[in-house]
Amino acid sequence: MRITSRLLVFTFAVLALAALGGCSTFVAGTGPRTAAITNASQASSLRGIELVNVNYAIANKLTQDNAARRFSSFFTEPKLADYHVGAGDVLQVYIWEAPPAMLFTPQALNATGIVSGGTGTVVLPEQIVGNSGDVTVPFAGKIHVEGLTLSQIEAQIISRLNGKANHPQVIVRLARNNTQNVTVVGNVQHSMEVPITPGGVKLLRALALSGGVTKPVEKSTIQISRDGRVMTLPLEAILRSPEDNIFLRPGDVVTALYQPLSFTALGAIGKNGEVDFEANGINLAQALARIGGLDDNRSNPAGVFLFRLVPVNALPWPQKPTTLIDGKVPTIFQFNLRDPATFFVAQSFPVENKDLIYVSDAPAADLQKVLNVVGSIVYPFQTLNAFGVIH
Repeated sequence: MRITSRLLVFTFAVLALAALGGCSTFVAGTGPRTAAITNASQASSLRGIELVNVNYAIANKLTQDNAARRFSSFFTEPKLADYHVGAGDVLQVYIWEAPPAMLFTPQALNATGIVSGGTGTVVLPEQIVGNSGDVTVPFAGKIHVEGLTLSQIEAQIISRLNGKANHPQVIVRLARNNTQNVTVVGNVQHSMEVPITPGGVKLLRALALSGGVTKPVEKSTIQISRDGRVMTLPLEAILRSPEDNIFLRPGDVVTALYQPLSFTALGAIGKNGEVDFEANGINLAQALARIGGLDDNRSNPAGVFLFRLVPVNALPWPQKPTTLIDGKVPTIFQFNLRDPATFFVAQSFPVENKDLIYVSDAPAADLQKVLNVVGSIVYPFQTLNAFGVIH
């Protein structure tokens, strides 16, 4: 049975008009068009999303904010003071009495079971500071030492012995620290408690005592938890910045993390997917290079977007943001790569973990897709006409 060409042409016209009229929904695409994103901040259904046209000033501010995230500025407590003894610590006491000895004579020491070293020095057995915070010293009695420094304990013992011993001198040594420690866990050779010694312990020393990190330095980050505050910094940045090798405090938890940072790339680019990057960070230009750049055949260079939740105080907003997600503002950063100056911006704009980079299709790409649809209808019509099936 032959089909009239007039009917087929009419059908073809209807289909073509439908394709052209509804190309925004009929034509396949990788995501929203540029206009849909740039109008997001005005759309009632998307109210609260902020659109930022990125320039060098904005990129530079974000870069400076990232650089300001340092252990040395976040943990600003002064250097650890002298060691304060706590319950559970082990102390050793040395007492020296000037000759002629009045108190620590061989006869008196024999009565206590303590033997003199023969040089006027008496070494007391190691004592664990009890739950009450006390230790006992012969002829001085029970002394409360919890919360005191070693020099303060020495002074306490001397004051108790004055009038009993001949010019007594006392040295108190911390034999074992069981109360003031730093916990080191995560991707280290040996998770352990590192004791705080007089003079303090720095971050890198604590990591070295635990055997060091087990993952590559450039992919390792160090997290410090202190008094309910938590901050993370790339290990490579700490190694390059001596001031971030901070003194640790009792109760600190140091965690070595191996969490490959990543961003997601979608749209008219060389390769869609999730891309890992180094803990020390990359910029937008590097990120675009790692995904193969923009697709020459269908990308819109003016439609490069980066989606991120940013802190409220990260940027000078024209108006105070109203929508917050976990205390952050949903923000779309737009880059116009048709402007050569934007390439300088891309070299300084920092990409962060969990960012989403999207490149929209060019308007001509939509037209090309419509023409492909039209061609898929016209070509069979021409073929059938050539074979005389229709006329």
